[in-house]
Amino acid sequence: MKKLIRENKGFIVFLLTLGVFRTAIADWNPIPSASMHPNLLEGDVVFVNRIAYDLKVPLTDYSVSHLGEPQRGDVVTFFSPEDRTRLIKRIAALPGDRVEIRGEHLIINGKTADYVVLGNATEHIDKVGDLQALQLQEHNASASYSIQVLPQVDAKRDFGPVTVPADSYLMLGDNRNNSRDSRFIGFVPRKLLIGRAERVLVSADILGNWAPRTERIGMSLRP
Repeated sequence: MKKLIRENKGFIVFLLTLGVFRTAIADWNPIPSASMHPNLLEGDVVFVNRIAYDLKVPLTDYSVSHLGEPQRGDVVTFFSPEDRTRLIKRIAALPGDRVEIRGEHLIINGKTADYVVLGNATEHIDKVGDLQALQLQEHNASASYSIQVLPQVDAKRDFGPVTVPADSYLMLGDNRNNSRDSRFIGFVPRKLLIGRAERVLVSADILGNWAPRTERIGMSLRP
């Protein structure tokens, strides 16, 4: 064993360094579901900046230093407060915000977000089939990003009002009627944030013929 370690110590050091790098500085996250349509697709792999908000001790939730503040509209990876599943959603509301949703309309501190219709798309739902999705531009305070809704789906269209607790965030999927987010799992404490998703690294059509989607490589996710 000692001989094996001695002969491969360079590779072992590389693996350890990579592990520390991925758990403390930068990471990548494959997109497994449709919850962030139309902005993120199944088969996208996104770059995650782990030091956008906090410098943490590797492999822990312990923050050594706050390096930045999460903002409305940021796409973030985090551990679910429900079961610690790794998720990716968008920050819709900040600590202290009063939030409600009424008939697809997001309301923050009494002000309803503005919406612009972008067009229609087709959304495939397992065991249901192809549905028509309505894509919208949502203007939420200083953030602006596209979302989509599925009028035919029996979804949670009304929520709140609730007040976001200190050091916590309300997360929503961009695919509002096909996302398990803070409406179901609750608020996300800052200590469970992994990092901010910055851009698409690579992308392939994993639901089709696995062809690379070169037009998505390098696409920014910042609002």
